Amino acid sequence: MAEKQALKRTEKLQLMLDELELKAIDEWRFEQRMPTRAAAIRELLRRGLLAQGQFESPDTDDATTRDFNVVDDKVKAVVFGDD
Repeated sequence: MAEKQALKRTEKLQLMLDELELKAIDEWRFEQRMPTRAAAIRELLRRGLLAQGQFESPDTDDATTRDFNVVDDKVKAVVFGDD
């Protein structure tokens, strides 16, 4: 991996996940051989930002935080191999 100048990480982000969401992230982390859960989440965020415009914007009218989930049927199929 190319050497980069490391930025000092000074901000903490607290995120609540359910058991299935955490399992999906951990499964992906181990498949990708990511060194830590935090590194895996950073990489997933980076990929999501790069994919901007490839997906429809979510419907946010009257939405609450509980309306947004990590794991849906598509994610289950990719991460867990569920059909």
